[in-house]
Amino acid sequence: MDIKYIHSLFLKCNAVSIDTRKIESNSLFVAIKGERFDANTFAEEALIKGASYVIIDDESFYIDERTILVEDSLVALQELAQFHRKYLKLPIIALTGSNGKTTTKELIHVVLSKKYNTKATVGNLNNHIGVPLTLLSFNSETEIGIVEMGANHKKEIEFLCELANPDYGYITNFGKAHLEGFGGVAGVIEGKSEMYHFLSQNDNLAFVNLEDSIQVERSKNLRCYSFGLNNKNADLEIRSIKADPFVELCYSNITITSHLIGLYNANNVNAAIAIGKYFDVEDKSIKEALESYIPENNRSQLVSNGNNEIILDAYNANPSSMAVAIENFLQLEKLNKVIILGDMFELGSESQKEHKELIESLIKEDTVQCFFIGSAFYGNRIDKNNFQFYDSFDAFSAFLKEYKIEQSTILIKGSRGMALERTLEYLS
Repeated sequence: MDIKYIHSLFLKCNAVSIDTRKIESNSLFVAIKGERFDANTFAEEALIKGASYVIIDDESFYIDERTILVEDSLVALQELAQFHRKYLKLPIIALTGSNGKTTTKELIHVVLSKKYNTKATVGNLNNHIGVPLTLLSFNSETEIGIVEMGANHKKEIEFLCELANPDYGYITNFGKAHLEGFGGVAGVIEGKSEMYHFLSQNDNLAFVNLEDSIQVERSKNLRCYSFGLNNKNADLEIRSIKADPFVELCYSNITITSHLIGLYNANNVNAAIAIGKYFDVEDKSIKEALESYIPENNRSQLVSNGNNEIILDAYNANPSSMAVAIENFLQLEKLNKVIILGDMFELGSESQKEHKELIESLIKEDTVQCFFIGSAFYGNRIDKNNFQFYDSFDAFSAFLKEYKIEQSTILIKGSRGMALERTLEYLS
């Protein structure tokens, strides 16, 4: 497999695709095998729909000179992305972490775009396929690339860093996410810290939140640019933070009022400011970018539904993000508070323990109506007047058809698989 030759063909194309349903004219189609399909079977369809070349790894699907036969299509995609990254030589910022990756990535993107031609990971394409696709979306006009990296086991961040070769890195936090794959919180810390190891080996720079003791400890031998609340030692000192419900913060003589809900989003904003300052984006532009950013895709959205005010945070959940979302919600000065929580996935042997602890953390909240949905919560149900447990969303929705929640402030949070945004149709 001659990657240099494949790259020369790629440069003639407008895009890379792995899905014939989204094929673009003059694209390079890469046939990747999945658990339920073999994309080699779609190679001819891709050419018919407008692809200029197809990469396959099964010679029985060879068509003509437009077909590039390789040993493994996924490996070819990854090596092509790695080669392209080196070919462009542009500065790349990589970020990972247990919570807040995508929001932080979007905030950094809007800030840097005020001064630079910036491209970033689309959505959450942050794995061993998504990162290569992100790298291949960068071109000669891209001045800064932002690459989000997700992981659910050790050595994954190490591998993604080898592909992207980031010049700068940021780890949002180390939380209780993907415990099953990482083997516990210690495994999460080791896995995410693989980014620090890469930066250290290449004498590259880490952005560090001084409020996070793990970040501070793990990055102590790195070149760093730091930020922190009322910390004179920080490169960027944040003067004040509040959230009721939207995050508002001050640094220098600048006040930023965001559309992001919850104190847990403050560090996402802080990181974007710090990175903007490092890259010499003007304060006025940073303020404009962050105040104009509106979250979407069920991430900390404020939704008015009927006479209810709803904080919709149903994109994902783990014990750490659940805890901070609930903590922030409880401190809001609102009447008639309602919490609707869905099961947290990928916790492995820790699942029952973590769901039980979360329930117990709310026992003292006698004035907040709490609904727990899913088999993990249901398996830890307790008898309490303001607690209700449902083993499935269908059981909960049946209840909501009969019982109307009105004139309330509501937090909705659960793992993506719970799809708790469906609750909205019953709250109008």
